[in-house]
Amino acid sequence: MTARDRRRRTPTARALLPLPLALALCLALLAALVSCSGGGGGPDTSLHVLASDELADMKPLLDQLAKDTGVRLDMDYEPTNDAGDTLLTGRRSYDLAWLSSDRYFRLKAKKAAAGTHPAAIAQSTSIMRSPVVVGLTQDVARQLRDKAPGGRLSWADIADAAATGTVRFGMADPRHSNSGLAALVGVATAAAGTGSALRPTDVSCDRLRGFRSGQTLTAESSHALLDAFAARPGRTNALITYESELLTLNASGRLKQPLEIVHPADGMVLSDYPLLLLDPARRAAYDRVVAWLTGTGHQRDIMRRTLRRPVSTAVPRDPRLAAPLDNALYFPDDPAVLDRLLADYGDPRRRVADQVIFLLDFSTSMRGARTTALRAAFASLSGADSSATAKFVRFYQGERLTVVRFGGRPLAEHTVTVHRPADLAALTDFVAHGGYDDSTAVWTALDHGYGDAEQTLRADPGRTVSLVLMTDGENNAGIDRASFVSRYRARPADVRAVHTYPVHFGEADAAELRAVAALTGGHMVDAAAPDSSLSSAFKEIRGCS
Repeated sequence: MTARDRRRRTPTARALLPLPLALALCLALLAALVSCSGGGGGPDTSLHVLASDELADMKPLLDQLAKDTGVRLDMDYEPTNDAGDTLLTGRRSYDLAWLSSDRYFRLKAKKAAAGTHPAAIAQSTSIMRSPVVVGLTQDVARQLRDKAPGGRLSWADIADAAATGTVRFGMADPRHSNSGLAALVGVATAAAGTGSALRPTDVSCDRLRGFRSGQTLTAESSHALLDAFAARPGRTNALITYESELLTLNASGRLKQPLEIVHPADGMVLSDYPLLLLDPARRAAYDRVVAWLTGTGHQRDIMRRTLRRPVSTAVPRDPRLAAPLDNALYFPDDPAVLDRLLADYGDPRRRVADQVIFLLDFSTSMRGARTTALRAAFASLSGADSSATAKFVRFYQGERLTVVRFGGRPLAEHTVTVHRPADLAALTDFVAHGGYDDSTAVWTALDHGYGDAEQTLRADPGRTVSLVLMTDGENNAGIDRASFVSRYRARPADVRAVHTYPVHFGEADAAELRAVAALTGGHMVDAAAPDSSLSSAFKEIRGCS
């Protein structure tokens, strides 16, 4: 063979690979092709998911989902309501959203009427369920059950116990967390007494003040709330959150005694953890994920790991999930309801109790039956009335109450900050006893009340103050209406913002009292009507002041 022949054959010889190496390369290429098709079970698709932060407990199951389906869920976690706000901004793109509930998001989108809209949800599938319930320490649960008819506790009972300081609860911030917002809906529905979806008129008056006075612990998310509760035992004796999280906490060994879980008899808001398809182009992968998550075996695994209720009826329930959910509450369908609830509840980290100044006519015409009715009204607000609606308007822990008895001038004044039953007993006693006067100085008494309000706001600018004026006669002493108006308009703006709620009683001049309400932004309540009373009038004011 010539040198030229050897040079011609050498490139061909170098291009040929040994047979074993060639086979190995072919197998590697085949494996790569199979992986790309999803047939090998390895992740071939990644979906970007915005999720409620409590779903972090699903990670082991999602790892298995990726192996079985070839779909990996790349999760970003936020508190549920914050996640809804993130979706509404549209600043970040997601393929899916997985929220404990999408109702906040849908209502906010409805209100916005622009940007992301519920129509952008291409598909929604419920994956599991858990109601928002109450966990009580065993001694408190026993104490409350002993007072409840049939031993069944309601949101009204919880609100009443919070108002008296018996229940000191932890709850996630309803501005950020679905569990906190769902609890507000439950309490507000009980306060409305309708049993149906809340309407704006049902929340036009803040009846949650007594309930919120019992909150001593909060966090932006339900998961952080549980950590804070377990870390500081004794600070609170109740938790309001998902049933699943209370069961998980009980099983964790982090508590000295498990909490008793109360499913309120007047209804619960149920979260159904919908998986939302946002990008229709990812439907095939979404369908694979849904089929896996809703399969009977995986529904059983979800229940065992998270203690959420399966949506599959084929899965036998864990005995701890035996409580029926036949009294699920309607979630509001009007964005204005949520706005008002959240505005009324405010920041749970900043609590300033209200002050109410009662200006009570003690002219001689109030002697006898009318004073008896007045005392009964105060006793009712102090807890003597055990009806469900009364529990939302009673005097509550930390509230500052001032009573001014007046005749032809202010006669006596007494102020208490409610800490124990004795404080309210002293106030009721002050209302029932004391001297009377032959004259009625309505405008002088009202001017005195605004003087008290101004002193309060100067010392504590964050406090909410309101005035209640009760009289059974016409003004016949002291300054006249024009003089009062002149003095009122000369006061600082924050004092002029204090509302007066006149109570029309006996022979009082209704037109004059309506004028007071119109001037100060309050409204008159008629206790002189045949179907009314001082107790009902005071309750109405308490619900709207």
